[in-house]
Amino acid sequence: MGSPTGRTLPFLLILLHIYLHGALSQATSPVGQRKPFFERLRRLEEQFQRFQEVTLTHLQGIASHYNLSFDVEAGFRSLARESRAVALALNQSQVAMQGELGHLQTWVRRTQRRGRKADRRLLALSAAVSEGSARCAREQETQGAAISGLARDVQALQDTLLRLTPLVQSQGTRLAALEGQLRVAGPSPAAPKVTLAPSRPSDWSAPQLQGGRQASRAPSEPRDPPPDFAHHLQGAQEPLGLGNQQAWPPKSPGEVCNVGPALIFPNASTANVGFLRPSFLTGLRALSICSWVRTAADHLGTLLSYATEENDNKLVLHGRDSLAPGSVHFVIGDPAFRELPLQPLLDGQWHHVCVIWTSVLGRYWLHVDRRLVATGSHFREGYEIPPGGSLVLGQEQDHVGGGFDSSEAFVGSMAGLAIWDRVLVPGEVSNLAMGKALPTGAILTLANATSVGGFVQRVNCTCLQLCP
Repeated sequence: MGSPTGRTLPFLLILLHIYLHGALSQATSPVGQRKPFFERLRRLEEQFQRFQEVTLTHLQGIASHYNLSFDVEAGFRSLARESRAVALALNQSQVAMQGELGHLQTWVRRTQRRGRKADRRLLALSAAVSEGSARCAREQETQGAAISGLARDVQALQDTLLRLTPLVQSQGTRLAALEGQLRVAGPSPAAPKVTLAPSRPSDWSAPQLQGGRQASRAPSEPRDPPPDFAHHLQGAQEPLGLGNQQAWPPKSPGEVCNVGPALIFPNASTANVGFLRPSFLTGLRALSICSWVRTAADHLGTLLSYATEENDNKLVLHGRDSLAPGSVHFVIGDPAFRELPLQPLLDGQWHHVCVIWTSVLGRYWLHVDRRLVATGSHFREGYEIPPGGSLVLGQEQDHVGGGFDSSEAFVGSMAGLAIWDRVLVPGEVSNLAMGKALPTGAILTLANATSVGGFVQRVNCTCLQLCP
């Protein structure tokens, strides 16, 4: 469409043409006709002025509308800029929200894994307590039967004593009569001098009572409690205690040399980790883990963690700040574990630690500085630790090769670590603690710690006392 100005111009040209045509006609007409012409011209002029006013008003309206449209366009541009800024802020908020959601999901998954782990341990504890209660009940029944048998034996002995008392009295009477006859006859020169001590009922009854007691107890011996009754009960309750313990503290080790490389874990960062590669190549039904350890932290932390895709706690020497100071959970096939007492290790000095386990009867032993500190049985009896997992030093794995937590990290030094797939005998443990030759058959040592991360330092010391 054309503008209003373009449509008005032809109209003005037409009016101008009519005006000129009228003027020329008046010039050739008589004088009498000029007055009507001027009258018409005046009216045309008035009409033209009104038309100008209308046109001016219309043009002013157009100008105001143009200014309004310009303002609207400027407003649209401003709104477009604001909408782009809002979209950018929204995208940034979405990215930040996605990051927070990712962290939250990771935390939730970790919390769920820990919750499941705690549930499994609680179930294991409940099962152990139930088993211990059942064993206590069975042992109480056995003790009750033994006590009943003993009561019957005592009653039999009392009956025997009642039968023997008249016999003893009659023998005493006969002896008194014999003594009287000897005094009347007097001593003979050819006869030897015989002195008879007066007999007492207890002298006669003691051998017979003892023989009767042995005879009466012989059939009741199978009803006596087994020799390891107390230890058997303790083994059923060991998840709640510390096993069979010896007196602390252990002797301080002397100067020990030729222990091999050492790893230093300076702080509790989750980046401080050492990997033993390759890990277990075959399944283990027995193992011995020995190492020199030094730490001055308020808790021991995790010394070793072995995880598989099936279970992230197949083998763990696990400590954290929420446990009792120095306590370590010895885990084999989570949720089964035993709590080991290692409180004196927190003195900042070197200590030699050996943890030994066998699936035969589920026996385990803890040696510290050549001393047997704790022992027990019925711990993962008949179990086999599977091969092919991830073996980590200084951190506890929540999944294979990761999921570390600084509250479970080990802070300190370990040296001469070695692992065997058999049970070390006490002599071998003692030789290790004195720095003698390494027992044969070690399947892993710190030489296999080919990958360390974070601030972990690997050093070689001639003697432990020279290690930094």
